[in-house]
Amino acid sequence: MKSVKRAVSILGLCSALLLSACNGEDSPKETEQLETKLQPIVIQGALPVESERMASKLDNVSVETVGGWKFWKGTYKGYPVIVSKTRMGMSNSAAATALAIERYQPIAIINQGTSGGHDPALNVFDIVLGKYTTNIGAFRTPRLPIGSGSNSLAWTEAFDVLPEDESDPEPIAIRKFEGDQQLLIAAHKAKTSYSKGNVVEGTIGSADVWNNELDRIQFFHNNYQTSVEEMEAASVAQIAQQFNVPFLGIRILSNNITNNGAYNPATGEACQDYVLDVVEQYMKQQLDKN
Repeated sequence: MKSVKRAVSILGLCSALLLSACNGEDSPKETEQLETKLQPIVIQGALPVESERMASKLDNVSVETVGGWKFWKGTYKGYPVIVSKTRMGMSNSAAATALAIERYQPIAIINQGTSGGHDPALNVFDIVLGKYTTNIGAFRTPRLPIGSGSNSLAWTEAFDVLPEDESDPEPIAIRKFEGDQQLLIAAHKAKTSYSKGNVVEGTIGSADVWNNELDRIQFFHNNYQTSVEEMEAASVAQIAQQFNVPFLGIRILSNNITNNGAYNPATGEACQDYVLDVVEQYMKQQLDKN
């Protein structure tokens, strides 16, 4: 009787293994091996409050410091991830991006963090997915004689810092970098996990300027269609485009002076948690392609 039971048990095991193979199910080890075949995704934050929470959630972490820029290299749920602390501002984030691309050959880059609101319809903890990212600090100002003063609301000619025709000495145009469609799809899939605010598509404006003049903010919102402003994403998009690396900016509103939305420091952690969900969705998409 025992021998019959053993034979039935072995037959059942063989059937289960055969069914698993037919269904394309991978063992955990096989899944891990498949995931590590992917190039890493880089997720950036300018400051510790915008990067260290993500870094703390990585497994198998090693830390690399190049100049003043810090990179955490590890895995998140088995997927290869680089967390980059870019430091604040356009030059820092551009340099950190170029270093990351050269050193790690990423599959994609997400620049994320906190921002100030330009759209009165958005509230603190709302998240903006950068359908577009644009430089709001590059202008050609009007020519005025000495003593005429200065009026930033008259700076209506945007200067394109990445013109297609580099022979043009005055490339006047608003340059908008479009967010990668596959990253946007992943970001929309991750919305179901985010409950602290709304997640919407919009335009992220970047410059080495902290705008507190409501007329100036309204100017950008009306003319550039900006949803938020911050100090890094457009320079990251500019470098990523030149290396042909998929890019998406993701920004949470930490304050919004257009509707008296007070600053909340907890927004930095909330955005990082959401972005890790985006990373998971995106990397799953990449595995499905293989």
